Amino acid sequence: MSLEERIARADERGLAASGLACLDRCLPLLDGDEELLRPLWGSLADGSDWSAFLEKARGALLGLGGEEAAGAGGDGHAEAVRLVAHLLDTAPAERTAEAVRSWAESCSAVSLRVHGLLDPAAEGAPDPAGTEDPPPLVAAELRRQITVLELLEGHGKQGLRRALDVSGEGRRVLRAVVSRRARGNAESGV
Repeated sequence: MSLEERIARADERGLAASGLACLDRCLPLLDGDEELLRPLWGSLADGSDWSAFLEKARGALLGLGGEEAAGAGGDGHAEAVRLVAHLLDTAPAERTAEAVRSWAESCSAVSLRVHGLLDPAAEGAPDPAGTEDPPPLVAAELRRQITVLELLEGHGKQGLRRALDVSGEGRRVLRAVVSRRARGNAESGV
């Protein structure tokens, strides 16, 4: 089953977790503390309102990864930072299936785009996420997105812990990529 089909079949919790997981994996671009999103994951587990936690995360994260951080990694990095900030800014305060469905779809597309922008193997490709043979970073992100949706479909709220682990793994990978790009740019004087 394709990623699009899995998103179409997902329930409200699965959609919210899918979008949140994409945002979580892209967090290194905002230089944010990964613990800021933990309360949002907790609200998915207990079914509570996430709007207050969302506002707190926005307040803490949207000022990060600004002009200085955006310029640190070149044009692709700056675009990736803007895209991730937009994901956080557009997260719906009310977790209705309709609201989180469009957000989860957007998060999926943006996360794949961000990984394409940062993947050295994707340089020069107009949309590496849409190719038949995506570059390694994009392919890994695609697998993670599918895994998160499978976990939530197959295990409901019990799948959230494993989905969080999958996201943590992806966040560590992206953090390493961002760090490597910053070092390379610093060495070349960019």
